[in-house]
Amino acid sequence: MKTNIAIFFSAFVFAIGLGISGMTDANKVIGFLNAAGDWDPALAFVMVGAIGAHLATFKLITNRPSPLFEAKFSVPTRNDIDARLVVGSGLFGIGWALGGFCPGPALVSSITGAPAALVFVGALLCGMALFHAGHKAWVATQSTEGQTA
Repeated sequence: MKTNIAIFFSAFVFAIGLGISGMTDANKVIGFLNAAGDWDPALAFVMVGAIGAHLATFKLITNRPSPLFEAKFSVPTRNDIDARLVVGSGLFGIGWALGGFCPGPALVSSITGAPAALVFVGALLCGMALFHAGHKAWVATQSTEGQTA
């Protein structure tokens, strides 16, 4: 129960921060990405603030023997760049540029019923479902090939 309360509180603080910073407005993000036109630096300030918060707290958090709600830290160990990473990053960037949203702000904006946010979240959910189905089929194919070899 404590974990769910912490997750809810973290998501709530994140949503409030997105709203205060204006990042739930797709036009702000598109304005940042439009370097040739009327450039809006607001997203750069949000990113610098997030990087600063990370730099200030990362060592404090990882010097603990364990996280608050888990037995151990789950820090990624892979550092290779493969096709899956490149394609996924590209799709994320294309969706961000076309829609003006990334997933967090889109979910927060969808609460308002804004059509652009709802379309983005719908496309996001469809994309996630397609990936899940494709990945599940690929894993099944790999396990079948291993059994016949």
